[in-house]
This record gives sequence, C-alpha cells and structure tokens, in this order.
Amino acid sequence: MMQLLTPRHWRDYELIDSGGLEKIERFGKFILIRPEPQALWDRSMSREEWQGLSHAEFRKEKNDPEKGKWILKRGTPEQWEIGYANGEMKLRMRLGLTAFRHIGVFPEQAENWDFIFNTIGSFPKPSPRVLNLFAYTGGASLAARAAGADVLHLDSVKPVVTWARENMELSRLDGIRWIVEDALKFVQREVRRGSKYSGIILDPPAYGRGPEGEKWIIDDGLPEMIKHCNQLLEPENSFLILNMYSIGFSALVADNLINSCFSKTGNKEYGELYLSDKFSKRLPLGTFLRFVR
Repeated sequence: MMQLLTPRHWRDYELIDSGGLEKIERFGKFILIRPEPQALWDRSMSREEWQGLSHAEFRKEKNDPEKGKWILKRGTPEQWEIGYANGEMKLRMRLGLTAFRHIGVFPEQAENWDFIFNTIGSFPKPSPRVLNLFAYTGGASLAARAAGADVLHLDSVKPVVTWARENMELSRLDGIRWIVEDALKFVQREVRRGSKYSGIILDPPAYGRGPEGEKWIIDDGLPEMIKHCNQLLEPENSFLILNMYSIGFSALVADNLINSCFSKTGNKEYGELYLSDKFSKRLPLGTFLRFVR
C-alpha cells in the first residue's frame, strides 16, 4: 500500500522553512541552513529572516557541489547532542558539521526507528538477529538494540562506525557488533554460511566504495543484494526495510524489486518519507519499502 509518512515524535528537531533549494532546521538549540535540491518552491520567510535565526550555514564549493564549508556564528559548536524518544525508546546522538552538509542524523528516518522498535517488540523470539547494512551513524541500529535485538551494524567507513559506537554509548546501550566491510561481499559470505536474520535494514547510496576500494553502483549492486537478503531473512517473524534517499528512484522501483525476489512479503507498505515545515509545505526526503511477515 502506497503511503506518505512523516515522524511525529521529535522534540529536538524541527523543519522551520524550506524553499529556494535550501532548508532551515532546528537541531536541539541550534538552527542550520543547508542545501536541499528538492525544495524548488519559494521560501515562506525571507532569506534575511533565515540568516537572522540561524547559527550556521553550509555553503557549497563552486568546483564540487557535493562538498563545502560551514559558516558559523560566534559561540556555535561544531559538535553537540540531541535526543529522540518515543515511549520506552530513548536514543541520543552526537551531531557534527561535516564537509558533505550532513550532520550525522536524517530526521525523517525516525518514522522507521519507531517501526523497527515496535516490530521487534512484537516478535515472540527473544533477541532476534538484525542486520543493518550501509548503516551510517546508526539510528536504526540503536532503535533495534533498544528493542532487545542482537544487532550487527555494517558500514564501509571506519570513522562513521566509530561515530555510531559513540551514539550507542550516549544512548546507554551496549552489545552492538560493528563490522567495517563491503556490504555486498558480507552478504554473499553470510549466504554461504547459511546465516539467518529476523530483520534486515538497507539504506544504500547511489555510489560508494568499500574499505578495500570495492566499487558500489546501486543500479548494478542492489538487485543482487536484494536476492541475497531473500536468502538471509527468516521466513516468519521477520521484517525488511529498504530506504532510497539520494537515488531519485520511485517507490515503485523498490516494490518491483522486492516482488521479484520475495515470494512472501506479508504486511507491506511503500511510499515516501517527508518532513513538514511550519508553513505546511511537505519536503520529500526519499522513498521506502518495508514489510513484516
């Protein structure tokens, strides 16, 4: 079933306004201006009002639109913490101003954190195994661990895994297993071993490199990855989440991929994740598919 979903339990995050290919957001006590290629509409507030509110602004490099630098007002830190809570799930994460405009958290993913926590809590098996691939700074890993899962967190970038470990400690959790490896190589090996997981989370980039220079191109790698996930996922009391943030694919692409590889998907939903600003404009932030069986 196609859906439009947005998180509803944030206190430390707010999308204030969007437009002019940018967005202005509050993370805890600090307000940031960042590029947003999908915000094609006009701002509801003036650019001068944005700059008056903000503590830091990201400016892209002319020669490399993927990189840039932060312009900070006096007293603005380069790192700070925020929390996310929904019922018994209480997470804490460190933010950092990176050269790629990202800061260590994707707020729209809180909708999936809630899904992970609630789904694992409904399973009869204690400590179900969950595999988080392309796991970045670990919001989904924290949600799964907070629900009692045995979590394996995999990313190809060692400093990012170190960041995720710090978030685990800030959240007063422990026991997550960390792997720095190429995701496709890992799942191929897990299939040969006959491993099984009760949950698999996928958030693949369009392009990437493994720790030994392995090339990841989503057009080539994702169909094979999904086929391996079909072999790794338990046939019952299991879930899968596929996010496609920076790719531009329709949610129907995810649906067709999953339908071609999985004979049983149970309760399935797919669509878009979005955030609403204070002026009721809805900012799309990627497509998703998830199911429980």
